[in-house]
Formats: sequence, structure tokens, C-alpha cells
Amino acid sequence: MVKRSDEDFERLLEENSAVASEFDNEIFIPDSFDSTQRDLQDRQALRRVAGLSTELTDISEAEYRKLRLEKVVLVGVWTQGSSKDAENSMTELAALAETAGSEVLEALIQRRDKPDPATFIGSGKVSELKAVVAATGADTVICDGELSPGQLRNLETKVKVKVVDRTALILDIFAQHAKSREGKAQVELAQISYLLPRLRGWGDSLSRQAGGIGGRGPGETKIEVDRRRIRDKMAKLRREIGEMKVARDTKRQERRRNSIPSVAIAGYTNAGKSSLLNRITNAGVLVQDALFATLDPTVRRAESADGRVYTLTDTVGFVRHLPHELIDAFRSTLEEVSGADLIVHVVDGSHEDPMGQITAVREVIRDIGGEKIPEIIAINKAEISDQETLREIMRAEPDAYPISVHTGLGIEKLIAAIESSLPRPKVEVKVLLPYDQGHLVNRIHEEGEIITEEYLGDGTAIHALVDEGLFAALKRYSVATA
Repeated sequence: MVKRSDEDFERLLEENSAVASEFDNEIFIPDSFDSTQRDLQDRQALRRVAGLSTELTDISEAEYRKLRLEKVVLVGVWTQGSSKDAENSMTELAALAETAGSEVLEALIQRRDKPDPATFIGSGKVSELKAVVAATGADTVICDGELSPGQLRNLETKVKVKVVDRTALILDIFAQHAKSREGKAQVELAQISYLLPRLRGWGDSLSRQAGGIGGRGPGETKIEVDRRRIRDKMAKLRREIGEMKVARDTKRQERRRNSIPSVAIAGYTNAGKSSLLNRITNAGVLVQDALFATLDPTVRRAESADGRVYTLTDTVGFVRHLPHELIDAFRSTLEEVSGADLIVHVVDGSHEDPMGQITAVREVIRDIGGEKIPEIIAINKAEISDQETLREIMRAEPDAYPISVHTGLGIEKLIAAIESSLPRPKVEVKVLLPYDQGHLVNRIHEEGEIITEEYLGDGTAIHALVDEGLFAALKRYSVATA
């Protein structure tokens, strides 16, 4: 990793201050790297709108095709940390709710040592919540946490409206944004894994008992049938995802066989990962100011200043308390992070709690086995970030670089840091390659480091550093060291 001196530290902050002052006085228009994209147009083709009448006579044909915003009340339980942490968590829940297509009307926070085992927030707060729901006309309550089946059932019984927890909310967003065949299968697997212990039934519909010959015995209730069908569906989806995983593994192994270094762009959702990939590689990946806008990983080719080829991978965003169902379902996708040679950790510098974002992302990276991979911190949106916050992050993280994808601030320094942190070939080789072996010369240029290169009558004489795989292919052309 590249280490900075105190002078470099202060110079970076001075550059950022200069750009920040320009940003305050100008309106920046996104460059071509994240200009209008077809994927974004498709996603916005059907918009959710508020305030439409339920009377068909008052709704035009165009309005009738639009989706009505769901009105929600947020509920959180503050068990640890400061009040600021609790407020940040509720702010994030509100952003998740709006991304899912709802209008947030009210938010309640309950201070408790631990969530109530029966109703999550306690009987007294339930009565207050019921009054707020009735006063605001809300049709959904979203809880900031993963509720047990009993807590969900008890809350719905008392409040008389639909109750959704944080896990179901995130799963719903993923279901809306899934695009590829693998992404849709992964989301479906996560959803039915979440649904399985939460199945409910009512009244006589649960029974499949019948009289007479053939109907005697233990029978099977409807809920048992549903559970059996869900387990069968889960097994089928796991097989399908496993088959789709083969193609991804093959591509990954091919890159490893050719010793192409891989860089994974990871970070909190909506931190600017896709925009950074577009800025560096002009990939044209979907960019949207929304949580979990990107689900499917995108791999793009990049080339260093000295001609070495490496890959950059855009990955799904992380969030606090990312549901385990998603981690399990998206494991094949997250392997792009755990199998990388370098992680570029993108942080939203303008966020109220960027250090909390860093901690949350590292928890997920640790869950997927990527904690030992070298890491570079890219502090995005530096032009609108608080200077003291930038200083705090850069003091805590020695390999942190303030950048702005919109203005281009610090992008070149970040790229230089990425290239200097890539794994280097270690085997020294001196070869004389005949002119009909041009493909090997090309491989040395792409995968190795050229020390000297000379064109002779018998071929190309190259002194370079290569990896062991390429060395095996070059061994027959090696020449004696003088």
C-alpha cells in the first residue's frame, strides 16, 4: 500500500476544500460516465405517485396505470448506542421504505434494554402505535429489526394493519430490482427461506381430514402441505443457482489461470460504487440515487499505466444488519468480493455516520471470508463532506483517499493507489521468443512487468517479472544469465 506523509495529507485536504468551494457555487451536471441509461429508464417507466383518488371517475387512464404509494409508520427499538445511532438507523429505515415504494408518515423510537418478546415494542407502546396509525391513516407498520413470527402476528392483531420487519423490507427491494436470471432466483430463495417459519393459516382451511376408506390416518394439514411445497421449491432453486454458479466459477478460474488481478468495489449501498466503476472504465452500469440499485455484479476490464490488465467488479451494496437469508442466497455473487486480490471500499463521506458504514461493510466482508484481503478506502462525495469528518476517517484509515466521482477529484490518485496495490509477479525470467510466438510477448505485457525488451535477429529478447503459470509457458525459451 502507498503510505502518505503529513504533507500529502494536508495537500489532499486543501485540494478537497478547493473543490468543495467550487461545488458550492456551481451546479455539476453528471458526465457521460453515468449519463441517461436504458436500465434507469426502464426502472422509472412505472412510477409510484401519491394523492390519487380511489374513484375511477377521478383518475385518468395514465394515472390509473401508476402505482399508489403505501403509507407507512416506522417503529424502532433503541437498545444500545447513543440517541444519534438510533436516529441514524431510523433515517436509513426511512430511505429503505421510500426505495420500496412508500410514503413515510411517522416514526417512533422505543428505549428498551431488549425488544419485548411478545410485541417487540411492549404493550404500552403498542397502544400508542395503534393511535398513531389511526390518526395518520397508515396501512403498514415497518419495524427496525427482524421480528419473530409470534411478534409479527401479535402486532398485526393489536394494530389492525400489515406489519413488516426490516428483513422483509430489504427482500422486497431486492425483488423489485432483480434483473438477471441468477439474481431473480437468489432473491426468490431468500424470500421463501424467510417465509417458511412465518406461514400462517386460519380456521377449517388448515385441515385435510376426510372420512371413509382412504381418508383415515394422520392426514396432512394445509400448512404442512405449504411447508413441504416451499422446501421442495427451495431445493429446486438451490440446484438452479448451483448450475448458474458454474458459469461464474469458470470465468473466475479462467481469470486466475491467466493471473489477471481482480479488484472488487464494495461498500455501503448508495455510496457510489457503480458511479466509480463507470468513471474508471466507462462501463455504463446503472446509476441511481436509491438503496440497492445494483444487484447483479458487473465485471469490466481495466489497464494500468504500465500496461498490466486487471478486472474491476461492481458488487451489491451492503447495509447494517444485512439479512442472513440474503447473504446465503447471494453467496455466489458475494464470492466476487471474497475471491478478489484487492477491495476498494467506497464510503459516502457526506453521510452522518461514515465510520458506522465502514464497520457494517467489514462485518459482511468478514462473514463471507474476505477479512484478510488488502483494502483501500475511497471516501466518495468529498466535495460535499465535512472537512473534520474527512480528517477523522483519514486518521483512522491510513489507506483512505478522498474522491468525488462527479467532479473527478482524487480519481487519478485512487487509480494509482489501486495499481500499486495489485499483486506483483515474482518470478524473474530472461527469454528469447521467436517472432512466431507473439502471443507470449503479449501475455508478458499484459500479465507481467517488463524490465528490458530488445528486438534481435532471432526474436524478441525480454527480461521481465512473471507469475509461475506464465513462467511455465516461457521456460523452454529461457536463456542463460550472463
